[in-house]
Amino acid sequence: MGTPTKTVLVINCGSSSVKFAIIDPVTGESFISGLAEALNLPDARISYRFGSGKKTEVSLGANATHYDAIQFITDTVLKGQEDLLHSIIAVGHRIVQGGDLYSEPTLVDDSVEAGIEKCIPFAPLHNPAHLQGIRAARKIFKNVPHVTVFDTAFHQTMPDYAYRYAIPENLYTEHKIRKYGAHGTSHKYVAEVAAKWLKKDIADTNVITCHLGNGASVTAVKGGKCVDTSMGLTPLDGLVMGTRCGSLDPSVVFFMGKLGYSFDDCEKILNKQSGLLALYGKTSDWRGVTEGVEQGDEKAILAYKMFTYRLARFIASYYVPLQRVDALVFTGGIGENSKVMRTEVLKNLAFLGYRINEEMNDKARLGGEGVISMPDTPPVFVIPTNEELAIARAAAKFAK
Repeated sequence: MGTPTKTVLVINCGSSSVKFAIIDPVTGESFISGLAEALNLPDARISYRFGSGKKTEVSLGANATHYDAIQFITDTVLKGQEDLLHSIIAVGHRIVQGGDLYSEPTLVDDSVEAGIEKCIPFAPLHNPAHLQGIRAARKIFKNVPHVTVFDTAFHQTMPDYAYRYAIPENLYTEHKIRKYGAHGTSHKYVAEVAAKWLKKDIADTNVITCHLGNGASVTAVKGGKCVDTSMGLTPLDGLVMGTRCGSLDPSVVFFMGKLGYSFDDCEKILNKQSGLLALYGKTSDWRGVTEGVEQGDEKAILAYKMFTYRLARFIASYYVPLQRVDALVFTGGIGENSKVMRTEVLKNLAFLGYRINEEMNDKARLGGEGVISMPDTPPVFVIPTNEELAIARAAAKFAK
């Protein structure tokens, strides 16, 4: 681990967690990374490691808050690491939902906090936690800029005919019901890396990026800008996901209501009890699904086929807004590590000329990066995402 000079503290707050890292925005070196979890619960704890060293895990004490966790990082975790602590030139905050208020990284002030609060209805689990993290970090790190990087910001370049819904206009104008998308920081990062692989300027590059994890989305990126994406008003729309249903006829909710399910029931079922978990019945984990396929489990096979079919269908549909596609990119936990998924998806896209290089596809796992398509066929890349580095680089631009 090198000597830190100028670093950025990246914070990603969940409802009961704080994920953090201190990163050199130029080299990408991570000096420390960790996770505080079970916050506001009896078994609140934090785990962390310096560089690639051994992980340390300690208790934070019962009912420790987001503020307690961030204070613990500065007072205890970084005790004796004054050079690292003093190297922090900015704090970058990942924010899930910025609505149509923010289209780029933004310096935090009270009005930005109010804007994030205004978007809580679109992300009721995430945005309140983000606000707790911002308010705690602003108290502790008073002398450096705090910068918000919104998952939705990258998608603000979509044309209105891509983000509007065909519903009464007042629902859009008064209540802001429209497509916002998600995973924007990841889609932007891997699109830019793909352009470098292609040795093209991002402004002249058209790519389809697939961020595939427990949450999953596809984005059409034209000249470095999003022109369409699969997630909608919330991260529930689009692909089949770990526990989310993805796209379905809205009438399903009406029928569920007639069956006695409340709105809260429907929200819980479609967000947390659907997707791969509902189809397979045993797990929402893609690795478990593929193991079931290998064992001949019919439900696992159905889940596998539905996931790969819908993904291929979305990819093919994005040839419409892009017209010319320079590359297809897989990223995220499933995208980076599941060679069988990539093989199946490209089989479905063979009519577009895609052919997989099995040897390269086999190598592109566990952090591997590179091309997995055959020569003289449309390029396909596996590119590990690095949202923390993208946030660090965005925040560093605000440092004096």
